[in-house]
Amino acid sequence: MYLKPGCEEEYQRRHNAIWPELKALLSASGVSDYSIFWDKETNILFAFQKTSGEGGSQDLGDNPIVQRWWAYMADIMDTNPDNSPVSIPLDEVFHMD
Repeated sequence: MYLKPGCEEEYQRRHNAIWPELKALLSASGVSDYSIFWDKETNILFAFQKTSGEGGSQDLGDNPIVQRWWAYMADIMDTNPDNSPVSIPLDEVFHMD
């Protein structure tokens, strides 16, 4: 995902006050241990989450809570026409237990 330049503090502020209903939805959907990392040089955001079951946060785009969050974040991130964050799926090239 991509953070717009100059929006770093606002991005942090909004995530520090994540909506309880969004957090509950993620947990109920099997998402846990969810972290987002920021590369200061490129403004790229990298998200990592553990999931139980088949889905993850990327599968919740039809949910009204997620759609409201996307709209809330659209002014500070690069987004698609539906306000979902522009993201690039990454292939795992190494894993160690």
